[in-house]
Amino acid sequence: MWRAGPARRKAGPVTIWPVEIFTVRNAHGLEVRATSYGATIVSLLAPDREGRRANVVLGFETFDYAGAIVGRCANRIAHARFMLEGTAYRLAANDGPHHLHGGVKGFDKVVWRAAPFRSPGIAGVALSYTSPDGEEGYPGTLEARVTYTLTDRNDLVVDYLATTDKPTPVNLTQHSYFNLSGAGDVLGHLLQIDADTITVVDDERIPTGAIVPVAGTPFDFRSPIAVGARRAAYDQNFVVNRSGAGLVHAARVAEPVSGRTLDVHTTEPGLQLYTGNPQGLCLETQHYPDSPNQASFPSAILAPGTEYRSRTVFAFGVTGEG
Repeated sequence: MWRAGPARRKAGPVTIWPVEIFTVRNAHGLEVRATSYGATIVSLLAPDREGRRANVVLGFETFDYAGAIVGRCANRIAHARFMLEGTAYRLAANDGPHHLHGGVKGFDKVVWRAAPFRSPGIAGVALSYTSPDGEEGYPGTLEARVTYTLTDRNDLVVDYLATTDKPTPVNLTQHSYFNLSGAGDVLGHLLQIDADTITVVDDERIPTGAIVPVAGTPFDFRSPIAVGARRAAYDQNFVVNRSGAGLVHAARVAEPVSGRTLDVHTTEPGLQLYTGNPQGLCLETQHYPDSPNQASFPSAILAPGTEYRSRTVFAFGVTGEG
């Protein structure tokens, strides 16, 4: 593990946290580099079936939200407002009239405090951020922590923890753009999503509240199929199949030429597939879009005295000959 920069410095009465970069490697050639700015994964080197490594995530300097943690609420909140316990809250509108990925200055645009760690078989970095009451319009002071753990099983484990002093919506996600070939586009990547249904959205990507089957639609990824086989781009929330709480398999990506694979496991109810740029695909594990305004969706409200806990595992591997 490599760390750059001092822990912090003082500027008068204000503590300024510098941007740091951490590199974590495991015994099998998997290497993750993360920065404290936005808790962002800036590169992820993974070996192919021949052992050759390539960066399988896109750079954050080119793509919005690339590699960052987004929040306080990922995805869209209709008309940048919601009601909570009889009080109307107005959020920052940064997607036309709507609120997207935490607003104008979401969690992807702040410097997180960072603490690296290592023990036998694992290494990583824990990042924390205090979101003040009223930031981007959200109620309550939120203490958020995200931990990246790299294991010798080639798993990148993302653990989320948050507490609040007032009821508030919380919906955090990791926004890496994956490209398992390391170059070119992802239209030939084979994708499987364990979801029988999706949340229906209107022309502005806001959920109508309806949930419909994927059968017979371009959103049917229940069996592996090339990302670009049915349409050029996706921006859609899938309802992850589950029979109870806990970690479940949500998606699998395979790149036939390199042999690299990625399996996604999550405790979250939804998975947003985004392929707005054909160079990469996002598999954002999260609550459904506009959850604070949709009473029939799983609740994204965190109450004082309780904890927001979520886990997503990105498991990397290789297949045999293509």
